[in-house]
Amino acid sequence: MLWKTFRWAFAVTAVGLVGGVLYDGWAALGIVAILAVLEISLSFDNAVINAGILKKLNAFWQRIFLTIGILIAVFGMRLLFPVVIVSVSARLAPQEAVHLALTDKERYQELVTDAHPSIAAFGGMFLLMIFLDFILEDRETKWIGRVERPLARLGRIDMLSVCVALVVLLVTSMTFATQAHQHGGHHADKAQTVLVSGVAGLITYLVVHGLSGFFESRLAGQQGDEEGDEAAGGRSGLALAGRAAFFTFLYLEVLDASFSFDGVIGAFAVTNDIVLMALGLGIGAVYVRSLTVYLVRQGTLDDYVYLEHGAHYAIGALAAVLLVSIRYEVNDIVTGLIGVTLIGAAFWSSVRLNRATAG
Repeated sequence: MLWKTFRWAFAVTAVGLVGGVLYDGWAALGIVAILAVLEISLSFDNAVINAGILKKLNAFWQRIFLTIGILIAVFGMRLLFPVVIVSVSARLAPQEAVHLALTDKERYQELVTDAHPSIAAFGGMFLLMIFLDFILEDRETKWIGRVERPLARLGRIDMLSVCVALVVLLVTSMTFATQAHQHGGHHADKAQTVLVSGVAGLITYLVVHGLSGFFESRLAGQQGDEEGDEAAGGRSGLALAGRAAFFTFLYLEVLDASFSFDGVIGAFAVTNDIVLMALGLGIGAVYVRSLTVYLVRQGTLDDYVYLEHGAHYAIGALAAVLLVSIRYEVNDIVTGLIGVTLIGAAFWSSVRLNRATAG
């Protein structure tokens, strides 16, 4: 099971490390390895969250997640995404942005860093909505009951998560606007960009998550209906399952993109070479994907019931870090440790619960 699930990751690791050496010598080997570890440590909570969603899909869509999904994650987010950022923010043609990335790495890094506020606002709002929708829902299993029970009662208020997210975004943009007033017009434009990007992240979540939930509920209703023509019902159910699975897969890809923002930005602390970044972060992304499938097939989330809670708390922490990083610099080590600590605490709580139940 371990080899079957992680064989893609092992193969990509070998190719990535060899590619780094061929591209820039043995020094590049260490850089690629460091970036891979950085991506895995920052995205472990992503694997847990993805596993909770992926277990709803059949084996076919799990394979799509590991094949086409990996291509999107590696080439789309880790290679093309930084280029698109530079192209849009600097108003450059895509080929000019690629040329800049390969020939003037310092300027390329400067442009990506300059675009960080809009990236952080988009990803922070998307992740914040995931956390709020989880924590405001009344769940049978509660990890930190004293916190989750009153929040679940508040969650009965319609659209509360959206209202809270918009308030957070408004405070964030106003804080950045205050800083902009102190530093001049260029920063004032960025304050407006933060607000627009945050709203875009919120809308993206509502659309993608809403479509996925819509088709899932329609599918459940279709499967529960025992009347009507069986053949027609079978065809309709199959089509509906396909659409539900597609939007769930799309939701997973947007979720992965949001998680990758901090990794892409943080990678510049290690190197500003776009090729080495793509190799290192790509290796990490494939391991996260493989770990997601492994958690699903091993039934880990069912055995350790608080893991999903810990991952969602880690998502909330990451959303806060992204929004805070719009104005203040946050070390990536801190970001990674918060996620690992919360998931580790949730795992230990699950182990204690299992022991108490067995006893």
